Amino acid sequence: MIEIGARPLTLAEVAAVAREGASVGLAPGAHGRMAASRAVVERTLGGTRAVYGVNTGFGVLKDRVISADQVRQLQINLLRSHAAGVGRFAHAEISRAMLVLRAASLAHGHSGCRPAVVEALLALLEGRVTPVVPLQGSVGASGDLAPLAHLALVLVGEGEAWLGDQRMPGALALRGAGLQPLALEAKEGLALINGTQFSTALAVLACVDARRLWEAGLAAAALSTEVLLGSFQPARPEVQVLRPYAGALEAARRLRAYSEDSDLVASHADCGRVQDAYSLRCVPQVMGASWDALAHVEAQLTIEANSVNDNPLVFAASDEIISAGLFHAQPVALAADYLKLAVAEVASLAERRIDRLLDARVSELPAVLAGDPGLESGYMLAQYTAAALVSENKTLCHPASVDSIPTGAGLEDHVSMAPIAGRHARQVVENAAHVVALELMCATRALEFRRPLRAGLGCERLYGTVRRLVPAPEGDRPLGNACESLARWVLSAAPVRLSEELLAQ
Repeated sequence: MIEIGARPLTLAEVAAVAREGASVGLAPGAHGRMAASRAVVERTLGGTRAVYGVNTGFGVLKDRVISADQVRQLQINLLRSHAAGVGRFAHAEISRAMLVLRAASLAHGHSGCRPAVVEALLALLEGRVTPVVPLQGSVGASGDLAPLAHLALVLVGEGEAWLGDQRMPGALALRGAGLQPLALEAKEGLALINGTQFSTALAVLACVDARRLWEAGLAAAALSTEVLLGSFQPARPEVQVLRPYAGALEAARRLRAYSEDSDLVASHADCGRVQDAYSLRCVPQVMGASWDALAHVEAQLTIEANSVNDNPLVFAASDEIISAGLFHAQPVALAADYLKLAVAEVASLAERRIDRLLDARVSELPAVLAGDPGLESGYMLAQYTAAALVSENKTLCHPASVDSIPTGAGLEDHVSMAPIAGRHARQVVENAAHVVALELMCATRALEFRRPLRAGLGCERLYGTVRRLVPAPEGDRPLGNACESLARWVLSAAPVRLSEELLAQ
């Protein structure tokens, strides 16, 4: 059971809820905080002062005062009118991540909603009711209004949802899970949609995947360096400590672990080659910089996942309701854009090594790693596909966060575009996973041409893993399905486990 409202959520826990269906509960202490902030809202409703989001309209209509007998209808109207998303639907894991992230934010007790609202969000997770959320329509300021409105409609028995794998109207999904629609009270509609959870869900899951991808990319780099008869001298600790970036030190540690006790490395110790290409020699620097970037992104997203990003904010201790801008997703936008750059470089470096593996002039291996070059084309098209993916990443890596188009009649005159950054980050990660998979295919095949020499202990374990997923070829064969199988491995937890086991030896 993952408990919210008692301690910070980790990104791994968010992913576990989104992908593995981990159970989530509300900490007992959160009930008191939420009840106290709700009491402030109730007292405000009994007074005469206009307070944004409690007894007023929204956005450009902020100055329209709403009577007490209309505040419930106001909540439903808000959700219906703001459910303006379009395009393809977000993957179910994104919607599930949104549910737990929004519940965690509301559980801080600064949004003025009842504990019943958070419990209803968690009941959707437990009942496998997953709101259908369109991917487009949010600019990432004033919260991810449209995506969260689509999500919140299901709570009140409207919108659409998946019940398990079946898509249906929200009311039917609730009924199928044995749940009742929630009747929203004052401010609760706004509390459900005024947050960054769509942008954050996209970025969090991309970040979790990027960490796995990085480990797989480092493993592929080690194997390629071995089969290309490259030097591991640049990974020596006395070299890297002279420029001690944490990521470079981590990358070098792994290169040494993968190549330990390598016959291949020993076989060319006195070959006379002066220097390797940068895609081999500079792995600690390039991959290390990506490691450092991902560490920063993870830290930023951990803060966001454990923050209040609502408006207005309710302070029970001082009996105040304060309008602010914690819903602005600029920190998420910048983090997602940085993540894109870091991951794109992993793929860029891998593509260059694929090219070297296939070029007999530099690899001293059979051309295009074919058994009978000419009659067979071997792995020739692996580099073409990798080049296409790396080029696509260059376009996707244009920073979404540098753009802003004012909304809300100029009141919301700077927006983050964080959802665009998050969507693109997920695509960059997926593209990079396929590039790393292609390098693993090529490097594994190259190792077979270096037999009977054996690679390092870690590289031989990697070789065995690849061959269990993708058997050795007999002549030419389609590469697409093999690449897809390996890309799934790249984005699994397995590369991280393999690295941890090697470093623990």
